[in-house]
Amino acid sequence: MSLIALATLVVRDYDEALAFYTGPLGFDLVEDTPRDDGSRWIVVRPAGAAAGTGLLLARAKSAEEESAVGRQAGGRVGFFLHTDDFGRDHTRMTAAGVSFLEEPRHEPYGTVAVFEDLYGNRWDLLQPKG
Repeated sequence: MSLIALATLVVRDYDEALAFYTGPLGFDLVEDTPRDDGSRWIVVRPAGAAAGTGLLLARAKSAEEESAVGRQAGGRVGFFLHTDDFGRDHTRMTAAGVSFLEEPRHEPYGTVAVFEDLYGNRWDLLQPKG
């Protein structure tokens, strides 16, 4: 085994999720394929990433799935977005309306700030040291 290819992110609506991830977050759309059951197979990944983990945006189909939207990690940071230029990406994301929950901080492992996606899932924007 060489990598985790996809992680599912349960969303309320395909188009609003796609607009957020490809807009303010600047992700690339990898695939958007309609399926016979009326759902869509939508994969996004950070801009320019040739390979690695992508997100499968999956629309909630039940009340149980809907209750997980925005709380996929139980209120903890559940997603970690690495950058090679924290200042550039933090400035761009802030200008695009991304909600950061704290000011950037410098930790032994790098520069980091927590932000929320459009549903309230918490993410780290992180520029690792080294």
